[in-house]
Amino acid sequence: MADANPTPAPKDATGVLVLADGTILWGRGFGAEGQAVGELCFNTAMTGYQEVMTDPSYASQIINFTFPHIGNVGANYEDIEADNPWALGCIVRQDVTHPSNFRAVQGFDAWMRANGRIGLSGIDTRALTRKIREEGAPNGVIAFNAKGEFDVDSLLAMARAWAGLEGMDLAKDVTTRQTYRWTGGGWHLGEGYAPTPEDESRPHVVAIDYGSKRNIFRNLSDAGARVTVLPATASFDEVMAHEPDGFFLSNGPGDPAATGAYAVPVIQKLLETGKPLFGICLGHQLLGLAVGAKTSKMHQGHRGANHPVKRLEDGRVEITSMNHGFAVETDTLPDNARATHISLFDGSLAGLELTDRPAFSVQYHPEASPGPQDSTYLFEKFVGQLGRRDEE
Repeated sequence: MADANPTPAPKDATGVLVLADGTILWGRGFGAEGQAVGELCFNTAMTGYQEVMTDPSYASQIINFTFPHIGNVGANYEDIEADNPWALGCIVRQDVTHPSNFRAVQGFDAWMRANGRIGLSGIDTRALTRKIREEGAPNGVIAFNAKGEFDVDSLLAMARAWAGLEGMDLAKDVTTRQTYRWTGGGWHLGEGYAPTPEDESRPHVVAIDYGSKRNIFRNLSDAGARVTVLPATASFDEVMAHEPDGFFLSNGPGDPAATGAYAVPVIQKLLETGKPLFGICLGHQLLGLAVGAKTSKMHQGHRGANHPVKRLEDGRVEITSMNHGFAVETDTLPDNARATHISLFDGSLAGLELTDRPAFSVQYHPEASPGPQDSTYLFEKFVGQLGRRDEE
């Protein structure tokens, strides 16, 4: 039973994090006032917080940033991966400071407030990270009230009542609502994003959007492809109506087994066409499910811009960007699939390819400039498999 009256916070505290196990952490709120319930996870990246907050793969999650100085470069209109921020909120060590970057158009605090996202500063984020590592990613509520008044019992009940990400299909929530042709290539200092060449002879990729990041499509364009984006629920016939030369399966949030209920039958038919197929993150997991492998929820997940991955073909190590809480189980891969990459943190599967058709996927994000370009060859590999229409 919740308290009849709001519980006053400690002096100067205007924000709180309440976890389902009863842990209560007080801090200073920023961004938008309100409360939100979701899964708490940590991200070890030192840069790219605006990209992280707008990545649809973070839907229904609260981000605990381990790097203490989040907000220093402010916010701008270019470093976003989707129309809206999908992460529910974020937790940082230091107060957000005035931006110090020539590209900033507003402060991170103002950007969070304008986009209805809750921030919490003054938290020992390293200690919180250790808790997640030891106990797993918990459910929790992040709340900001300028008056410092909180109904803690009600927030705790909310955290405990939330079902969690396992079994949850979030791709339908974050996917595009309509089919569209992607335009725009990579970003260059002083020039912005490059225009897409109007060249119909370029190979045509149909991308199924389960919660895609824009920079993936920019990389496909830079590698030489034309890209048409379809909603997550697109049928096989709807995909093939665009006469694609190949298929791309995007990243996205939630449990791959739940999304797979409608995505896997379509992917299986796409594989039967023999056309090249490339998947990233959730797309990787869905490809695994489509060929008979299994996925499972990870203890803490992988999220950051510094994850080492070993390429089994030649032993090369790639520094990658990762963001996933589920993984394909290596020992469940069928005979016609093989592991191509493994995480050097825990040995989990980070890439696979089929041996009887041109289909491959990776668990990490090559478009996020890790390394900074250790993994861009994957886009070139995929587009190279497509060929050109004027050669047909």
